[in-house]
Amino acid sequence: MEQKEFCGYVGNDEQVYGVRSVTLNEGNAKGISIYQVTTAGGLEFDILPDSGLDIGRLRFRGVNVSYLTKNGYDSPSRFLPLAGQFGHYFPGGMLFTCGLMSAGPENVDGEFHPLHGRFHGLSAKGLYGYVEGGNIIVGGEVRETMQGGHCFSVKRKFTIPSWGSEIHLDDEITNLTSSPAEYMMLYHMNFGWPMLSEAARLELPEKRKVTPRTPYAEKGLSKQCEFCKPIDGEEEQVFFNEMESEPCARLINPELGITAELSWSLDTLPILAQWKNMKSGDYVLGLEPSTCYIMGRERERKEGRLMTLEPFGSVKHSVKLSFSEAK
Repeated sequence: MEQKEFCGYVGNDEQVYGVRSVTLNEGNAKGISIYQVTTAGGLEFDILPDSGLDIGRLRFRGVNVSYLTKNGYDSPSRFLPLAGQFGHYFPGGMLFTCGLMSAGPENVDGEFHPLHGRFHGLSAKGLYGYVEGGNIIVGGEVRETMQGGHCFSVKRKFTIPSWGSEIHLDDEITNLTSSPAEYMMLYHMNFGWPMLSEAARLELPEKRKVTPRTPYAEKGLSKQCEFCKPIDGEEEQVFFNEMESEPCARLINPELGITAELSWSLDTLPILAQWKNMKSGDYVLGLEPSTCYIMGRERERKEGRLMTLEPFGSVKHSVKLSFSEAK
């Protein structure tokens, strides 16, 4: 629609699309800021500057897509990077970034690394959120540091077409020290009900290598892309997928008429972890582009999958999440 025609219908862009900053005033997330994004293409979602610029709730055309745990939104004050505490603060959300020193299980590699690292507990700085040139732009910088140790900068930028239904995420990770630095990063994208249900199916490229994480996951390999109703006490299954050329995953729900498509930079994120949890009350599908098999720093190093940034070197990651009508 041309600008002149659009202005004939609408006097204020925010009637149709936009971004605004709000602050929550109660609950465990009291005091955190949120960028609320709305597009004319039917997307509504929250970006959380106080949680690593991750994404919280997400809806497409009024239908919930994302997964929230029993904990719900959290604030940095509730983030306790101690042994056994992850389940008390993990909020889920459409995107939960894991890293940068560790992703995966708790482990000790010179120092203690909590489950999925510390990234989500960090607040961003240099924040911006505006509409320009047909896009909604949101971003800032997240720094993970240690006195006498590592210093990572992550410049994160979201580009969301104002009239579209897709999210482009670009991260530039820089090692701001004079020593090489090993890093791990996982983009934990979490799908929940009703987008995820027994009616949904997952489509992955045929040309891929699949490695189940546990014997129970191996038993479920033939139904890797199928889903059932919630089951009391069900054990989770995790599969590691290595694509040959097409970094793409599609979750389709024909009952809702919605397709969610995830793509990513295969050169910098070579593994897609798939978390399939059909347990009652914790019903979720995680699609997780990653730098490695998320087995802890020491094991990843021994198996040659731990990536390194040279002094003051940078690497770029990109992830795209888009929505359309199910075909």
